[in-house]
Amino acid sequence: MRSTDLLSFALAALVRQKLRGVMLLLAIGISVASVVVMTALGQGAKNFVDNEFAFLGKDLLILLPGKKETTGGLPPITGASARDITLDDMRYLQQQIADIVVAPLIVGTTEASYRARNRQAITLGTSEAFFTTHNLDLIAGQGLPKGAVERAQSVSVIGSDLAAELYPQQSPLGQWLRLDNRRFRVIGVFQSNSSNMGLRLNEAVLIPVASAQALFNTSGLFRLFIQSAGGQSLVRLQQRVIHLMADRHQGVEDITVLRPDALLSTFGDILLTLTLAVAGIGTISLVVAGIMMMNIMLISTHQRASEIGLLKALGADNHTVRAIFLTEAALLSLAGALLGMVCGYLLVALMAWWYPAFPLAVPLWAAVSAFCCAPLVALLFALMPASRAAQKPPVESLRGGAL
Repeated sequence: MRSTDLLSFALAALVRQKLRGVMLLLAIGISVASVVVMTALGQGAKNFVDNEFAFLGKDLLILLPGKKETTGGLPPITGASARDITLDDMRYLQQQIADIVVAPLIVGTTEASYRARNRQAITLGTSEAFFTTHNLDLIAGQGLPKGAVERAQSVSVIGSDLAAELYPQQSPLGQWLRLDNRRFRVIGVFQSNSSNMGLRLNEAVLIPVASAQALFNTSGLFRLFIQSAGGQSLVRLQQRVIHLMADRHQGVEDITVLRPDALLSTFGDILLTLTLAVAGIGTISLVVAGIMMMNIMLISTHQRASEIGLLKALGADNHTVRAIFLTEAALLSLAGALLGMVCGYLLVALMAWWYPAFPLAVPLWAAVSAFCCAPLVALLFALMPASRAAQKPPVESLRGGAL
């Protein structure tokens, strides 16, 4: 048989057996769609973590007070130290290490109010370097004043969402903003394009770090962000900071220095493993669909015994009979793979529309693998029934049923 004859014969056979074709089409389609959706969830989790860390600039270190060996707690969450990180420590690091950007941070919650409007707002005491380390965009006015960080000034830069709530129909620039019992002049509005690991900076207020010390009655810093500005190795910079702080604290290493890029890399490896795991679960569904195809084709070859016998009586050899059944399996698997891809992408688009905060995305390798593996798995499982049908003697096949 010519290729065109083989294709038309297989299509005609599929049309005659609509129920069998629809069942196999749905089985393969559901399997491919499951691979697409599951890998999209895994990739979405990875994108979500990437976006959470996107607010931090490149080549950044985070200096925290406390260490597990000295406090018995987890440094990022419960770590505390008998010795705080101070502005003097920050100046010391700036003097000892060249080409770094250092941003102090004090965090607190205040009642932000303007006239009759008020709300709870996260208040961050920091410096102008915070805009660099956290990739903040200044959309109006100016940033925090440059110069000596020890100088307390009654100025503030507020997030875009907070500005829209407290100053809905006017520009906040030049207006007074009350934080608890103190007043601050609004000199700028900023915007952050990241969720900042759950911290909504667009609803926050930035004030000078010395002003935050007076407002919250504290001298210690909550965090110290150190960014490399000269292309130096982040690992060596981390070791340098640890060594300098230990010397400053009488040889006691009572601080923790985190590298967000290392943490992000670890998360990336974990989420890649998770994506491969869920892709493996989807692959199992492909194997199940292949087994289903094998079973249905075994039944089909038994029911079509007279057809096979007539083909052989007319001169068809074993190769031709095998090719007919494999062509049917290939057509069904390709159609099922295409149906699964369409349904999978539609489901991903629907989930992305329903929950836009979770950045779903279908990895290209997963889509290509699912589309290519579905026909291969189907042909692999269809090979045995097709070979059995091809090896039947003509006379025995004709006895299988009336023509």
